Order: sequence, then structure tokens, then C-alpha cells
Amino acid sequence: MSDTASTPNPRQMSEAHFRFIADLAHKEAGLVFPESKAPLVRTRLNRRIRALKLPGYDAYCALLRSPEGAQERRMMISSLTTNVSSFFREAHHFDLLRGEILPPLLERARRGERLRLWSAGCSSGQEAYSIAMVLADLEPDYLQMDIRILASDIDPNVIRIGRAGIYDQGLLGDVPEDYRERYFEPADDNGTAARIIEPLRRIVCFRELNLLHEWPMKRPFDVIFCRNVVIYFDAETQDSLWRKFEKYTAPGGWLILGHSERLSEDVAGKFVVAGPTAYRLPPTETT
Repeated sequence: MSDTASTPNPRQMSEAHFRFIADLAHKEAGLVFPESKAPLVRTRLNRRIRALKLPGYDAYCALLRSPEGAQERRMMISSLTTNVSSFFREAHHFDLLRGEILPPLLERARRGERLRLWSAGCSSGQEAYSIAMVLADLEPDYLQMDIRILASDIDPNVIRIGRAGIYDQGLLGDVPEDYRERYFEPADDNGTAARIIEPLRRIVCFRELNLLHEWPMKRPFDVIFCRNVVIYFDAETQDSLWRKFEKYTAPGGWLILGHSERLSEDVAGKFVVAGPTAYRLPPTETT
């Protein structure tokens, strides 16, 4: 780096510091931070510098460069990731899930076939558990079937929250009342928090996953939710990810995007538009 002087005040982030951090965030996680985002980056990383008791950005960038900095690179990405989620966000997708997507898939599951769903970029788990609640409402015997929901995110902190399944009561406003009664239980003595019931937690598997790295899953998914995740990447990275999602969508499977996201032209041609930001691969033809 061109900066040689130390930066005793953690809030003093030079242009060179910002460019190094932005380039690293793009390389590690595909995140794009233009110069206009420098104040946001500084605010979020000041907390990391204070937590690490470092003198400033020179020392912080040196740590990120070092072999010992692998864990901090993960924490940096976690700090810079925007984790916004809520139960039943973009409700029309859950109407589609209930009315069109899940009924035929559950019929197959009742015959002994596997059913796999994926909440990619799951944040703290509300999306994955919303999917699980709709599924459980349609099929009360879900535990007797080969059904799993993968919930993945790059941020280990939100993965821990999702795995615990404990949420402030104030976050449950968009959960239907009968779902709150059936799928949540008190998580404390004063009624301020609720926990997803254990049977529902059992079918949701939380895993840390960087979408830019190798995907360890061996088989495709019947339904993939990837909403408001890819918008944070540049066009080239988006196109690469859409191609991977197409590969991991089973024939006849569904890919659900966020309200401001669209598949790239080449990939969109392989799907059928099945609703607002909802796409379906044609089923395999049988002879």
C-alpha cells in the first residue's frame, strides 16, 4: 500500500485503505463497493478495529493480508454484508409456494421421493422457516418423509441465529396468527422472544456457504429461493451465479428471485416465467 504512516484513529480510512478493502470484498465474496459506500465501510469496520484493539487501518489491512488473517477476512465480509430478512417477505412468493409449487412436490414425497429446497442467502433464517411453516401446514406428517430445507449464508453470525431459531416477538408481525400458535414456543420467561418448534427446526439445515466458492451439494434442488442476494454483485458475477443456479435446479424445479432481480438473458431462456420473479425449468420429457 502507498500509505506508510500509521492511523491512530480507526475512523481515518484513506482512499488506499478503502480500495484495498473493496477489492478484497469483491475477490472474497463478489461484493461491490463504489466510492460512495466508503462511509458505510468505514462505520462497519471501525467496530472490527475496536474489537481487535488495533491502532488503525494500516494494522487492520496488514492483518487482512497476512496468513493469520483468514478468520478476520470472514469477519470483515460478515460486517460488510447487509442482512435484511423478515418472515413471509414478498408474500406473493409464499402464496405461489402454497398454491402451485408444493402440492405436486408433496405428492411425490408421500410416494417416498426426496424433496429438497434451498434458501440461499438465508440471513438469520426467517425465509427458510417461512418455507418450512407453509410446508408443514400443507403436510403435517412432514417428518415421516424425505424432506430437507438447506439454509445457507456467507455470514457465520446469522447462521448461528438461524440455527437457534429464536426471534424477538416484534419480528413475528407478518407471521399468520395460527402459525405463531403452532410453530413457535416461548423462548424466555417474560414473553419477549419465541423459538421455532423443534420438529420444524429438524428439517432446516443451516450451513455457512460463500456462493463464489465451490458448492458442496451433489444433487439439484426442487425449489431454490435466492432473493435480494445477487443484486450486491457485479454483472459478470451475477451471470456466473445464475448459470450455477440453473445447474442446481432440478428439471421441473423452481427458482425464486427478489423483486428487483432478473436472470441474465442466456439463462432466462432456459426457464419459463411462472410469476413475478418466479421461474421454472421445463420438466424432462419422457418417451
